[in-house]
Amino acid sequence: MKKNRSLWMRRAAVTAGSVLVSFLVICAAAFFISRLLGKNSIESVSAGEYIDLPTTEESEELAEGEIRYQGKVYAYNRDIMTFLIMGIDQEGEVETAEDGLDGGQADALFLGIMNPHNKTVSILTINRNTIAAVDVYDEDGIYVGQYMKQICLQHGYGDGRELSCERTVAAVSRLLHGLPINGYVAINMEAIADLNDAVGGVPVTVLDDIVYPEYDMDFHAGDEVVLTGREAYWYVRLRNENVFDSNTLRQNRQKQFLTTFAAMAKQQATSDIRVALDLYQTISDYMVTDIDITRFTYLATEALGYEFNIDQMYTLEGETVMGTQFEEYYVDEDAMEATLVELFYEPAEE
Repeated sequence: MKKNRSLWMRRAAVTAGSVLVSFLVICAAAFFISRLLGKNSIESVSAGEYIDLPTTEESEELAEGEIRYQGKVYAYNRDIMTFLIMGIDQEGEVETAEDGLDGGQADALFLGIMNPHNKTVSILTINRNTIAAVDVYDEDGIYVGQYMKQICLQHGYGDGRELSCERTVAAVSRLLHGLPINGYVAINMEAIADLNDAVGGVPVTVLDDIVYPEYDMDFHAGDEVVLTGREAYWYVRLRNENVFDSNTLRQNRQKQFLTTFAAMAKQQATSDIRVALDLYQTISDYMVTDIDITRFTYLATEALGYEFNIDQMYTLEGETVMGTQFEEYYVDEDAMEATLVELFYEPAEE
């Protein structure tokens, strides 16, 4: 039984550390390409131009892209850029799935948001257990139908490459009421250790006990440590499956690691842009993305002027319940609507 649990844990990987690359590399490149070449040079992967918030007040007086929320009029920020970052529970370099069910689960889901109006980058964390509409296919790739499942499963229904990513983007867009998503990056877990060491190790104050002798992990809450190599990998990955809602505890560690890692990498890249280039190259064999190195190389420097810190990390609030077999996370629709308005809308001009 213990062996089976260890196998499951090895497959329950997350790649929170690699989200930095999406910000300084993927998001940055895409945003500045669109600014220089024109907004339409980067198409939204998802359909639609605006978020469809069903509970907002309707009015004939509203212009296109405007909503009335809690008595005030807001306009959708058309310049904002969004990128879905997926941490995939696969080891080694990216490979094409043998059949339509082996694409790998997206055990970490982050939406990177670049706002040129206030020069900030924000992260919206999506719980991997979120129950959402998932497009289901059989092993031959034949469409079966749409079912309410954990959203992390959507990536598995595909080729483990672009098709899996595009289907996951569509599922996340549906969850967020049709939010346009401008690009994606999916990264296999193997990249975490190399990314961590590329910035010289990440210092953290341990948030909860992580004691797993089989992985040489003996961290206790309050310990001050500098994560090196596989320590970083296990720090953002491991969770005690015997503790209810352990994914939330793990997400807190992911956020902590991410913000520290991002600050260190940005500081180093500010003085030497080759740091950002090296990070991109470090994970290239473990990554599937629709933003290539050529565009990044030309534009990555521009991203360093954007602010990112812990205050710009958001979570879709909700509740975890125990399903028939696995934990299920149900998003609070009212709270999600408030978050979407805060992140993607601005007060309309009078």
